[in-house]
Formats: sequence, structure tokens, C-alpha cells
Amino acid sequence: MPWAAPRYHRTVTTLAQRKRQLVATELTEAALQLLALRGFDAVTVDEIATTAGVSKRTFFRYFASKEDVVVQFLAGMGADMRAGLAARPAGERPSEALLHTVSVPLAACGEHAERALPVVRLILRTPALLARFLEHQARWREELTEELAARLGRDPGTDLYPRLAAGMALAAFDAVLHRWSEGGDAEAAEDPAALIGEAFAVLAPSLDAIA
Repeated sequence: MPWAAPRYHRTVTTLAQRKRQLVATELTEAALQLLALRGFDAVTVDEIATTAGVSKRTFFRYFASKEDVVVQFLAGMGADMRAGLAARPAGERPSEALLHTVSVPLAACGEHAERALPVVRLILRTPALLARFLEHQARWREELTEELAARLGRDPGTDLYPRLAAGMALAAFDAVLHRWSEGGDAEAAEDPAALIGEAFAVLAPSLDAIA
């Protein structure tokens, strides 16, 4: 389940680390799918641990709560976006760089729609999880602002453009997730990667004209 794999051990060099990441991935998959299927409040940590084939004690070695599974999933998504922006060619137009940045998690969702769509709906329709999602979006905006300012040689403390551009990109990302989640089942749902392309067709002239 690569779209939902935790990212806190990106460089795995030892057998112990590989084993730890495997357990974390299995726990994440079990938790997200159970929560999406039955609802956040209906699932217990015991059930998640049983589904993943581990003990409750093992679960708490990796996550502080079932909410923490989703929070770490969101944190990994943000880390991937910042890394994606940092990896873009230096001379690339801001609209192109930001489009690729927010397309990374959306493309992954589209490729694994049968598993990703229920999880996205869970996050957007559960007040506690939606609140955490919005918290993470605020952090992503700060991180993308810093990264974009560094790319353009601008001071985010005095120049509004990096923050505005990052905010526009994430507003498009959020709008696409909501649009995608409101459609039909995974087979009938629109392609989130195509939707973000449509959104950036609207945003690109402003992003590139100001830069």
C-alpha cells in the first residue's frame, strides 16, 4: 500500500529498521481501511492490532492513538510535497513546479482509488480528523512558502508572493480532494490528477505573471 506508507523512516539501512517499517506499514493499512469501512468511532485499537496481526502493545510502540495513524499519514503526505518542490528544476515556472508538487499525492490516490477514496472521505467527513487535516495544511503552507521563497530568492517575511502562491496551490489541492470525495465509487470517480490539472490551468496565469 505505497500511497499510505509511513514516511518517518525514509532511509532504511538495517534489518531492524526494515522490520519496523514493515510493521508500521501493515498497521497503517489495517487502521486506515478499518476506519474507512466502519467509521472512526466504531473501530478500537484492539481491532486494528488484531487485523494487522500484532499485539495492542505493539500498536502503541508505533502510534499514540488511532487518530495518530491518520496524523502520521498526513505528515508523510506533506513531507513528500516539500521534497517534490525541492526536486523541481531551478528554472521551472512557479505554476509548473507547484503543479507537480501537489500532483504527487493526488496521483498516488488516483492510482490506488479503491483504497484511497474511502480514507479521503473518512478524513473529510470526520470532524476530529478534518481538524487535524486543516492543521497539517497550515504547516504545509509554511513549508512550501519557505521552499518556494528559497527557489525564487525572495524573502517570505517581506514578499507576499511565496505565501500567496503556496496558498493557491494548496487551495487547489483541497478543492480537488473535496470534488473527488463527493463523486461516486472508485471506478466512477473523476481522476484527481486530471482535476488538479484543470485547477492549475486557471491558476497558472496569475502564478507566473506575478513571479
